[in-house]
Amino acid sequence: MIDIFTTGGTIDKVYFDALSEYQIGATALPDMLQENNVFVAHRVTQLMRKDSLELTDADRAAIHDAVVASDADKILVTHGTDTMVDTARVLSGISGKTIVLTGSMQPASLRISDAQFNVGFALAATQTLPHGVYIAMNGEVFDPAKTHKDRSAHRFVRD
Repeated sequence: MIDIFTTGGTIDKVYFDALSEYQIGATALPDMLQENNVFVAHRVTQLMRKDSLELTDADRAAIHDAVVASDADKILVTHGTDTMVDTARVLSGISGKTIVLTGSMQPASLRISDAQFNVGFALAATQTLPHGVYIAMNGEVFDPAKTHKDRSAHRFVRD
């Protein structure tokens, strides 16, 4: 069983007008997994609907507590990319679980998005990596202790 916790971020953004105003909507994960014939046992829990720049220490504590309380040893967290590394570092003290964070640079609701690929890649990483905390983005797995987001390049890089 894989526990999937969603927190919001670009992956769940929904745009409403030509000025690119958006809101974080209901998570796209259940539909995305069904549409892509994902049969691995999983459950999806939406923890919050926030842009990662709006996440507080209390939010990160809630994510931490949800992961600790889970009876699953395989955890996938969808998260906004701007502060994904910060949350991953908060989760790094949890032992006995494989915890993978992923997100997207474009909303899942857009025709051209990296969301589906990243979620699929992260699901595979969650099933195959040893216990620990990882970031899985755009075909690469990163150690959050040695990683940062390069905003100008729109990607994660190793320190």
